[in-house]
Amino acid sequence: MFSVRAGRRNAPERSSPPMSGAMRTAFFGALVAAIATLPGLGTGTLWDNSETAYGEVAREILLTHDWVVMHLNLTPWFVQPPLYFWIAAGFAKIFGVGSFALRLPSALATIAMGASIGYASARLAGPRVGLYGAIVLSTSLMQAIIGRMAIMDALLDLAVAIGILALFRAFTGGWQAASVLGAAIAIALGILAKGPVASVVVALVIVPWFMWERFARARLTYPPIWLWVAGLALLLAIDVPWFALLATREGLHAIDRLIGHYTFGRYVKTIESQSGPVWYYVPVVILGFFPWIAYLPNAAVAAWKRTRTPDDMSVHLARLALVWSVAPFVFFSLAQTKLPNYLALELPALALLVALWFDQLAVGEPRRSALIATAVIPLTIGAVAIAIAIYARDAHLLASTQAVLGDLGTMGAVIFVGSIVTFVLLWIRQMEIAPYAFALTAIVTVTYAMVVAEPHAERFKPIPQLAAVIRDHRQNGDGIAIHNAGGGNSLIFYTQPHVDIIGGNIDPHDVICSASRTFYVTSARSADTLTIEGREKHVVAASGNDVLLLFTSPRPGLARC
Repeated sequence: MFSVRAGRRNAPERSSPPMSGAMRTAFFGALVAAIATLPGLGTGTLWDNSETAYGEVAREILLTHDWVVMHLNLTPWFVQPPLYFWIAAGFAKIFGVGSFALRLPSALATIAMGASIGYASARLAGPRVGLYGAIVLSTSLMQAIIGRMAIMDALLDLAVAIGILALFRAFTGGWQAASVLGAAIAIALGILAKGPVASVVVALVIVPWFMWERFARARLTYPPIWLWVAGLALLLAIDVPWFALLATREGLHAIDRLIGHYTFGRYVKTIESQSGPVWYYVPVVILGFFPWIAYLPNAAVAAWKRTRTPDDMSVHLARLALVWSVAPFVFFSLAQTKLPNYLALELPALALLVALWFDQLAVGEPRRSALIATAVIPLTIGAVAIAIAIYARDAHLLASTQAVLGDLGTMGAVIFVGSIVTFVLLWIRQMEIAPYAFALTAIVTVTYAMVVAEPHAERFKPIPQLAAVIRDHRQNGDGIAIHNAGGGNSLIFYTQPHVDIIGGNIDPHDVICSASRTFYVTSARSADTLTIEGREKHVVAASGNDVLLLFTSPRPGLARC
C-alpha cells in the first residue's frame, strides 16, 4: 500500500505550495472569475421564467417583510429554500430591485468558486494546476452563464464543491477537524440554497471515490466518530431553525411540498414539463464546457492512466475528478425532470481534469493530442460560420434575428483566432502559456456576449415592454391578467402583484369583470377573437406575438359586467 505522505516524497513537484502561494492562486482564480462574470451583470432585463420568478420572490420579502415564508404573487410559495432569496433581497434593498442586485449573489458565488478551486487544487497538486483549474472553470460557457443569472444554482454549486473538496481533504490527511466541520457548513448552506440535493450529490461523489481508494489500497486517514457527530450537529444547527419556523407557520404540508414534491419529486416524476431523454445531458456538457470541451476527452484518458500509477496527491485528485465527472452525470440523466443547469455541479471536476492534463503537458508529456484537439476548434467554428451565413441568406431572416446571428459570428471569429494562437503556442512548445491564451479568448467571447449581444436579445422579450406600457397607464384599482401567453412571472415582476395568471378552469370573463379596467396580455391570435360582454376592448400595445389589451367599462366606476 502507498501512503499519501510517501507519495508526496516520491513526487516533490506535487507537494502543497506554501500558504501564501495557494492564497495567490485563489486571488488569481477570483480575479479571472470576476472578469468573466461581472462586466455587464446588470445589462438587460431578467430572463423568464426562472429569473423573474426568483427575482419576484426576493422582492416580495421586502414587500411583505416576511423572511420565513417565501411568497410569489403574494401567495405562500414552497418551491425552493430561502438562502438565495435572503441574499438577493439584501442586495435589492441596497442597490434597488433590478438585474444587477438580483444577479449579484450568483456572481459572487461564482467568484468564490474560482477562488476555491484555485486554492484547493494548488494546495493539493501544485500552483500550476490551481491556476489552470481556476481559469478553465471560470471561462467555460455554463459557468459564466450560471454566474450571471438570478437563480440559486451558483450558490448550490459552490456549496457542493467545497463540501466535496473538504471531505476529500479530511480523508487524505489534511486538517481533519477544519475539513469535516467546513464540509458540514458548506452542505448545510447548500441545503438552504436548494434542498437535500446538496447532501445527495456530495455523497454521490465522496462514497464511490472512497471505495475506489480502498480498492486501490491507498492509505487514507479516518476522522474520529466524535468529529462526524460534531459535523452533523453543526449542519442541523444551521438548517433546522428555518425548517422548524416554516412548519410552525404553514404546517408540515409546506415541508412536504418543498422536500417531497419539488426535491424528490423532481427525480421520480416530471415537474413543469421539464423532461428529456436519457442522453439529454450529452449536448449540455458539450455546450456548457465550451470551449474547453475540445480537451476533455484527452484529459479524461490521461487522468484514467494516472490513476494506475503509484499514489501521490495528484493521483487521488484524478480519481476524485473522474468520479465527480461521472456520478452526477449518471444520476441526473436518470432523473425524470431535467434542466441544463443541473450539470453545472460537475463543471469543477471537468476543469480539474483539464488542468491536470495541461500540467502534464507543461512538464514534458507528448503534445500531439493537444495540437490535434486545438486544430479541430477553428475547423468546427469555420464550418458553423458557413452554415449560419447560408441559412441567414436563404431564410431571409428579419433584421433583429440577423443582428443576433451577427453577434454569433463575431464570437465565433474570436474563438477561431484564439484557437489558432493557442495552436501556435503549443506548436512552438510554449506549453505553460497556451492555456492562458485560450482562456483570454474565452473571456473576450463571454464578455462580448453579455455586454454587446445580450442587449440585442431584448427585442425577443415581449413582456418587459408590455409591462412598461402598463406601468405608464395604470390607475388605482386596475386589474392585470395574462392568458395564452408565456411570461406570467415576468409580468408580475415588471408590474406589481397581484397579477391574475389565467389557466385551467379559470374563466377570463370573471377576471376581466372583477375591475372596471383590466390590462390583459394574450397572444395575437386570442386577442382577435376575445370579446367580453359589458366591456370595451382596446388594443394598447403589441410586442412579438403578444398583445396588450385594455378592457374598460362603458360607465366609469362600474366594477362588474
